[in-house]
Amino acid sequence: SLSTRNCPCKMSQLPPKSPLASPVSEGTSSRVESLDNLSMDSFWLEVENIKQSVEAEQEECSLADVKTQEEGEAEAEWLQDAGLSDLLGDHASENDNIVLLSTLTKTQAAAVQRRLDTYSRSRRRKNRHPVRDVRDIFGVVSSEETAAQKEESSPDQLWHNLRTSSRQRKTQDYSCTVRNPGKEELFNMDVAYSEQAAVLLKGSFLSESRRLKDGNALTKFKIPKGRLGVTRIGDLSAQDMKKIPTLALIELTALCDVLGFELKRNKAAKLKTTEKRLFGVPLNTLLENDQKLLPNTKVPLLLQALLSCLEKRGLETEGILRVSGSQTRIKSLEQKLERDFYTGLFRWDEVHQNDVSGLLKRFIRELPAPLLTAEYLPAFAAVQNIPDLKQRLQALNLLILILPEPNRNTLKALLEFLSKVVARENNNKMNLWNVSTVMAPNLFMHKGLPNKIPEGKEKQLAEGAADVVRMMIHYQDLLWTVSSFLLAQVRKLNESNNKRYQFCDKRIKNLLRKIHADKDKVEKNQAEPSKIVKVHASLLLKDSLEVHLNNATRVADVLRQFQKNLGQNGWNIVNTVNLLKCNNSMECTNLLLYEVGGNIGERCLDPDTYLLDLYHINPHAEWVIKQNPSYPRMF
Repeated sequence: SLSTRNCPCKMSQLPPKSPLASPVSEGTSSRVESLDNLSMDSFWLEVENIKQSVEAEQEECSLADVKTQEEGEAEAEWLQDAGLSDLLGDHASENDNIVLLSTLTKTQAAAVQRRLDTYSRSRRRKNRHPVRDVRDIFGVVSSEETAAQKEESSPDQLWHNLRTSSRQRKTQDYSCTVRNPGKEELFNMDVAYSEQAAVLLKGSFLSESRRLKDGNALTKFKIPKGRLGVTRIGDLSAQDMKKIPTLALIELTALCDVLGFELKRNKAAKLKTTEKRLFGVPLNTLLENDQKLLPNTKVPLLLQALLSCLEKRGLETEGILRVSGSQTRIKSLEQKLERDFYTGLFRWDEVHQNDVSGLLKRFIRELPAPLLTAEYLPAFAAVQNIPDLKQRLQALNLLILILPEPNRNTLKALLEFLSKVVARENNNKMNLWNVSTVMAPNLFMHKGLPNKIPEGKEKQLAEGAADVVRMMIHYQDLLWTVSSFLLAQVRKLNESNNKRYQFCDKRIKNLLRKIHADKDKVEKNQAEPSKIVKVHASLLLKDSLEVHLNNATRVADVLRQFQKNLGQNGWNIVNTVNLLKCNNSMECTNLLLYEVGGNIGERCLDPDTYLLDLYHINPHAEWVIKQNPSYPRMF
């Protein structure tokens, strides 16, 4: 439960580092022992700097009362956030819910069932009308049901048949999960993380605790691309990305259930609004204002300016981020920025680098809600309790996907900058652990949230927070990847929505038969050895390009073919200046191939995607060549 505290700015008042090692959980003991040799001095120094900054301003703030939630309330909020709010009503309209539920794995469905069961019990205790049971709609087996009660034609058995194929291929995927210290490991994104964890537990694979090492010795992970390529967060359209957070929340909950961890979420606290335009302003408001000046701005302009200034003049500065600037100067600079930033009159070249780093950290701390969000900050902090490194990264990957887009984009910009700081370690004396310990208090301590630290746990929690920041910096490329199993669920959602099924309980069997029929049809198509398809490039050509696909044809091959034949065969070129010239030769690196329509909104394709496989997955899509948005337009 959360309790009201006075002046939570002084919150998060982590006491000075205890000379005695605090007790730690068994799962984290080996990691914490290895951290003893890594200094936490920067963490505690940063905490003191933050406290002094707050006290110097004599800032007054209070937290709104946060009441302890009654039984069922947390589950109701979870079901709503998971896109299953229709299951809560007395007269549930389950059309959309069946579409979502039909995409879930066994462990995901079990996680939904647990929350719905708890909510249903709380409703019955309050003498309310019974709510819809997910088993009435979808046929998930509860723990009370026995195998003898299942019938071949029951929805439960249909559910079983639908999931059999995915369960059958699990064993081959995870036998390699037994650790090979010092070697590059595969990070499987094809099968749901919770299903992987369940198989490891069932197979009695012991997950070792990873010992934390120096940054250069951290375990290397490689995402196996598969034939459909890897999908990064920025590769998906906005409409497809909107479906990802709810799916990621369900999967994260399922993973925590399998691992035996409680997924804790806060209620966002309401703070006083500010009259300022930059510091202490919600990310959404900042971006709305910035987009009036520069449309499509995804990261606040002030943060971009701070990071740009530090990249130009601060990366070589010894102790950058760790050495605090003058609090008086920083406060004065904040006032000048509030007045002059949008007019363009602020002189960045006159500001000391350490003061800029102080402004950067202040900007993050002063956000009305934590950058990692008030709701999920406890979950980010709890990641440290998962003993296995790979599973910690799986949880972090899902949390990143759950974050609102403004928070996720802002966090990525910050982490990319921190990586650049670490890369200059020889000059600035800031290694990965130094940077992590300095930034952890700024990300995990927030004046808007109570933060009661259990006695004796300060050292463990501080080291855990720093370790989470270290993982986000070091593994950010992996963490900003959309796993293949989530993308497959998005495709199923889009397919179901496109077909406009009229769902009702009596037609659930027809739905499942249809899914099986579609699956058989796909398998039949996959036997097709080759295919001729059209690729469009409307910005460059009036005519489409015919491409002969076989099992070896990749996206990179099509782009090379397009580049090679451009201007030949009588193609009618619309605009040649769209193509980037480099060293007097035409390059295709500024061109990308997109999958558009069918069971996806829009997806930028990995150059190593095998197109015949993709065609079988999404035969109704169009393929369009576009200019890489990261390259400057040439017209």
